[in-house]
Amino acid sequence: MFDYKDVKPELEGMGFKNLGTIYWNPSTPHLYELIVRRREGLVAHLGPIVVRTGHHVGRSPLDRFIVKEPTSEDKIWWGDVNRGIDEQHFTNLFYRLTAYLQNKDVFVQDCYVGAERARRIPIRVVTERAWHSLFARNMFIQIQSREGADKHSPQFTVIDVPRFNAIPELDGLHSEAFILIHLGRKLVLIGGTSYAGEIKKSVFTMLNYFYPQQSVLSMHCSANFGDKGDSAVFFGLSGTGKTSLSADPERTLIGDDEHGWGDEGIFNFEGGCYAKVIRLSGEAEPEIYETTRRFGTILENVSIDQTSRRLDLDDDSLTENTRAAYPISHIPSAFRGGVCGHPSNIIMLTCDAFGVMPPVARLSVEQAVFHFLSGYTAKVAGTELGIKEPQATFSACFGAPFMALPPTVYADLLMKKVLEHNARCWLVNTGWAGKPYGEGERIRISHSRAIVKAIVSGALDEADYEIDPVFGLEIPKTVEGVPTEILNPRNAAGDIIAYEERAGKLADDFRKNFESFKSDVPEEVRIKGAIP
Repeated sequence: MFDYKDVKPELEGMGFKNLGTIYWNPSTPHLYELIVRRREGLVAHLGPIVVRTGHHVGRSPLDRFIVKEPTSEDKIWWGDVNRGIDEQHFTNLFYRLTAYLQNKDVFVQDCYVGAERARRIPIRVVTERAWHSLFARNMFIQIQSREGADKHSPQFTVIDVPRFNAIPELDGLHSEAFILIHLGRKLVLIGGTSYAGEIKKSVFTMLNYFYPQQSVLSMHCSANFGDKGDSAVFFGLSGTGKTSLSADPERTLIGDDEHGWGDEGIFNFEGGCYAKVIRLSGEAEPEIYETTRRFGTILENVSIDQTSRRLDLDDDSLTENTRAAYPISHIPSAFRGGVCGHPSNIIMLTCDAFGVMPPVARLSVEQAVFHFLSGYTAKVAGTELGIKEPQATFSACFGAPFMALPPTVYADLLMKKVLEHNARCWLVNTGWAGKPYGEGERIRISHSRAIVKAIVSGALDEADYEIDPVFGLEIPKTVEGVPTEILNPRNAAGDIIAYEERAGKLADDFRKNFESFKSDVPEEVRIKGAIP
C-alpha cells in the first residue's frame, strides 16, 4: 500500500543484511499477484486465495518457547504451557536465521494491535512468504495514511521464516519447527512451520504479558454489542461456537477472538477474523460463509477443484482445522472501530460431550471465576488425531496456551471488573444435553442462538430458576425458542443412573483441575464458586 519507505536500514539494524527485494506494506491486490507468481496459492471461484500449510495444519504447542531473560523470567507462568529456552540458544538460532535470509525476498507489514488508540501498539511482521504477509495484513489493524506509515515505529516484531528449520540437538528445541518469544526484546522468531496461526497467537501471547501489567484484562474471546450499546463477551475454546454466536446479524460484531477490557471498555486487538470453516453452512452461518467467497480471504487447507476452482468446505481430507482469514470488514454486521463500552454480559461457552452440563446456567461472580479458571470443554472423535472417545479438557482462562502470566492474574482482573461494572455471567453449553455424544444429538445452533438472545435481551434476568444438585448451577426453567425438556439435562437423560455417573465423573475432573489454583484465589471463590 505504501511502497515508498525504505525500511532496509531498520532491518539491517536488527541484523538482516544483504536481503533481496523488500516489499513494504504491499496492498492486497499486489500480494495476490505475488502469491500466484510465486506459486504459493490458487485463486478460487469468486476470489479467495487457497493455500496449503504442509505438514503443520495447526499450532505446534510443543515447539513454542519463551526465552528466559531477566526482565520477564520471574513473572512467567512456567510449566507445560510456557516452557523456557535459554537466551544463548535464541541468539545462536537468530544469527543462523539472518544468514539464511541473505539474498532472499521478504515481505514487511507494518500495522497495529489494539483498537483503542490509547492502548494501540505498533508491530511489524516480516515474512518469507507473500501469503503470510497477506495474513498479517488481514489479521492486524492496517495503517490508513501515508503520514501514519512514515511515523510507524514498531514495538513488537515477528520474523516468520517457514523454510528455515532449527537443529533440535543444537538449538535445544523439540523439533525443526520453532516459535520463540523474547519478551525482553519484544521479538518473535517462527520457523519450520507454515501454519499462519502461529503469527497471530505469538502476538497474542505478548499482549497477554504486557496488557495485564497495565490493568487491562486480555481475553481469548469474541465480542459484540446491540442497538443500545450493550456489549457481550463470549469466552470459549475452539469448536464451542465463539465465532458463530458472536457473528449475529442482529448485533454488531466487535471481533471474533482477542480483546482487552480496560478502563474505557472493550477493545478488539485485531483487524480481522480467523474462523474454522470445516462443514460451514450458508444457512446456519451465512455471514461467515460469505467470507469464503470474497476477494482478500485466505483459505487454509480447504479443498478446491483444480479445474473449476470451486471449493468443498465439507472435505476434511487434509485436516479438520480448515481456516479462513479475512478482514473484519468482510462481516456486514462488524464495527470497524473495534471498541465499545463495558460488557453487560459475560458468556462462557463449553461444548460438553457427556450430556450433563445445562444449555444455559446463570453464574454468580464466584462461579464465573471458577469456570473461567477451569476453561472446560470436551474433545470428541475427529477433532484431534487419536481421539476416539469424548475427553474432558481444561484450558485456564479459555486460552491457556497463550497466557504468559499465571492464570490467577487474569482471574483476579476479571473478578474486579465484573464487580466494578455489574456484568452478568453465564455458562452456555453448545454440546450435548441429556444424552452424551454418540447417543444423542448436539444442541442445535438455533437453540444456542435463542439462548444468547434471551441473555442479551435481559429476558433471563427475571426467569424462574432451579439448582442443579451436582454442579450447583442455576438453570432457567424456560427459555423462549428452546425445548423445555433439554434445559435441565437430567430430564432429557433417559437413563438416570448413567447420567449420574457421567455427571459425578465430570464434577470430580473439575475439582482435580481446580486444585492447582485453590491456594491463589480468594476464599469466597473456593467456598461459593467451586463445585460443591
